[in-house]
Amino acid sequence: MLRLTSMGALDVHQVVYRHQGWRLMTCMWLHGGVFHLLANMLGILVVGIRLEQDFGFVLIGVLYVISGFGGSLLSSLFIQQRISVGASSALFGLLGAMLSELITNWSIYEKRLGTLITLVSIIVINLAVGIFPHVDNFAHIGGFISGFLLGFVFLIRPQFGWIKQKYATPAYPSLVKSKFKIYQCISWLLALILLIVGFTLGLVALLRGVDANDHCSWCHYLSCIPTSKWSCNSKNINNSFCLTQQIGNQMNVTCSSNGKSIIYYMLHPTDSKILELCVQICH
Repeated sequence: MLRLTSMGALDVHQVVYRHQGWRLMTCMWLHGGVFHLLANMLGILVVGIRLEQDFGFVLIGVLYVISGFGGSLLSSLFIQQRISVGASSALFGLLGAMLSELITNWSIYEKRLGTLITLVSIIVINLAVGIFPHVDNFAHIGGFISGFLLGFVFLIRPQFGWIKQKYATPAYPSLVKSKFKIYQCISWLLALILLIVGFTLGLVALLRGVDANDHCSWCHYLSCIPTSKWSCNSKNINNSFCLTQQIGNQMNVTCSSNGKSIIYYMLHPTDSKILELCVQICH
């Protein structure tokens, strides 16, 4: 845990109190192990290869990075006591972009209803996996929403009738048609506005140290649903296993079992936050 934090894992306390906003980006290039890395790379290969063939490496690369940033942002607002790593948020952004690309370019596809049902099923199943413990489903949701909106902005295509007109000859004239349909233009504008407003409000709330769970008492169930088979707590550790010392806004937490310690910057530490810090250094 400490090694991942030093390498650039998403740690909200470092972002807010030590002004390390770059962690919102670097965390998507780190993984918790070989299996985690291979699973994400396989998913990106399967999903991204079709988008890259249709729209190019640069455009899909930009979409990938922005989606990952959106996932990190939502995760930071809801999961503030654990570090987070992985490319899953960007991967879900690609899935979201595939869905919005299908919707906005609906008229040029054949067998579109079957494709839509298949794609939605894949997305629902993958999001459902996020209710298990130790999975950052808020990063998945944030990445998916970001990618879904970006798909309307980046992946819009001219309608089929306009393409036929473009290659018409004087001998075979075609009817004059606009390049994009009205619904494509409206969805492009709405998606762009929602992206700008959402990212702006999210960043302002994060840098002010807002805990989104205080404003949504049930939202934590989107990331983990406790059952008789598992608990959503990282470990069964209580505060008595850690020694804490508060000096100004600096909180020094020391694990009594292994002697590890770490300094965090907190203005108003709560028992739950101290517990999560204790879990990290005693792990």
